[in-house]
Amino acid sequence: MRRLPTIGRPGRRSPLALAIALILVGAGVGAYLYVRWRPSAVRLARLREYRADPAAHADWALRTGDRCGDAPFAFPTDGLVGFTWGDSFRPGYHHQGLDIFGPDDLGETPVRAAYDGYLTRLPSWHSAVIVRIPEDPLQHGRQIWTYYTHMADAEGQSFIDPAFPPGTTERFVQAGTLLGHQGTYSADPLNPVGMHLHFSIVLDDGQGRFRNELEISNTLDPSPYFGFELNAERLGDALAVCPSGGGGNGTSSKLDLARGEDARRDLSGGES
Repeated sequence: MRRLPTIGRPGRRSPLALAIALILVGAGVGAYLYVRWRPSAVRLARLREYRADPAAHADWALRTGDRCGDAPFAFPTDGLVGFTWGDSFRPGYHHQGLDIFGPDDLGETPVRAAYDGYLTRLPSWHSAVIVRIPEDPLQHGRQIWTYYTHMADAEGQSFIDPAFPPGTTERFVQAGTLLGHQGTYSADPLNPVGMHLHFSIVLDDGQGRFRNELEISNTLDPSPYFGFELNAERLGDALAVCPSGGGGNGTSSKLDLARGEDARRDLSGGES
């Protein structure tokens, strides 16, 4: 007698079907995470082009002391904003500030204070300073801090201005004061960063101390302070420049730098 083919139980999927379904779900989740967490491929390509030939792409960059409209902060250094606030390079990580890549050689691109405040450099800091701003220009009654780092070479030779030696505390600086020059320091000589300035706006802990800058929740979106889009989620693939003209040419006023001349790892004890 001819045997009829076996009929599986209703509603029960075969192992092959389950495996295919899991693969498809995994691929979808992977694609979502890649798109959600990677830096913009367009901005990465733009950064490579700029670093290869800054002079050919000068219109992509901003200049030290530029202001956009009536924004309170002056731009702290020359260069292209390569990575912005909220960029992510791996799941669970969000960039806490701006990475600004200068056009010059190591130790030659000046870094200047974006706003008046009181500068501190902890004794262990080779490449970083932090400036306390007692009155947030955008929120009355709130104290904030501006953090500048990577101002040293890979070996830790500091490019911070000699006026601010390790251990400096509460030294008043005006906007435009020379703080140092861009470098590559990462605290690991075998793995230096590309030459740039990392700049972030750090919240106060309510006790007169800065919070840990490595947590994005302890930092502020710098967009309103500079007057143009610097939030990675909103910026997308667009160029981070003042919208009134693009690059340094779009600013409405220049800071008097001569006035200023006169005047990743953990912020709780190290450098990032």
